[in-house]
Amino acid sequence: MILIADSGSTKVHWCLVTASGQCSDVFTDGINPMFQTCDAMRNSISNNLLPQISRLLWAGTLTHVFFYGAGCTPEKKVFVQKALETVFKKAEVFVASDMLGAARGLLGHNAGVACILGTGSGSCFYNGETIEWNVPSLGYILGDEGSAAVLGKRLVGDLLKNQLGDDLKEAFFKEYETSMPDIFEKVYRQPFPNRFLAKLSRFCADHMEDKRIHDLVYDHFVQFIRRNLVQYHPTAPVGFVGSIAYYYKPVLEEAMRAEGMPLGTILQDPVEGLKEYHKDAVVPTTE
Repeated sequence: MILIADSGSTKVHWCLVTASGQCSDVFTDGINPMFQTCDAMRNSISNNLLPQISRLLWAGTLTHVFFYGAGCTPEKKVFVQKALETVFKKAEVFVASDMLGAARGLLGHNAGVACILGTGSGSCFYNGETIEWNVPSLGYILGDEGSAAVLGKRLVGDLLKNQLGDDLKEAFFKEYETSMPDIFEKVYRQPFPNRFLAKLSRFCADHMEDKRIHDLVYDHFVQFIRRNLVQYHPTAPVGFVGSIAYYYKPVLEEAMRAEGMPLGTILQDPVEGLKEYHKDAVVPTTE
């Protein structure tokens, strides 16, 4: 058996694949070494993942764990690897960035541009095996155009500065049962403000029929294209994974057409493609 993980800052999609082809999908809170210690990540895996998959491990030995995650830079991924190896002592553990996971899931062994538009955002040029180069995402404070966190930040900023009308502002406060002091507390004083802002961005999905919200989301994608995608090869197909790309697909397609960018596949997450990419690692095993 193999275990594949696609981890963002908000959630991890785990997929256990047996030699018979049976796939079991489970979800846990996000794992990110930029914000969590090795012990915290190990505890998350032990307490949140193991109870969900322990009943499935009868099918054979877990031989490989392929973990693709946000924050898994060359310097930080060793902590994720250590946490996984502590829990899965018999498995060979491979850890890489969520960007490589997106590229392999979208493009397989073909070259092209891969993008993530989830809680955070990212992009890269993938040569069919590895990431050749990328425009740095810089995180939700300095960059992350196209992400849920930045969409939430832009939405809240415009609402609080009275740029979107009193009706939308009142609707927002009512729907989220929040206030300006509450927002300040969660953004400036509590952990994971990016997750909080990403959740607030859902207001856009519920009000897309309003031209003011449509235009905000449209410009959000245009900024991602102009500040990131135009730096890659102009004819390379561009694929997307992530909740923002998936749920705002019509607006993303509109922005890509208007900016003259070739649009490829749009997926909610890369796990289906990663199962195909890693299929050769699934071999019959017994305890």
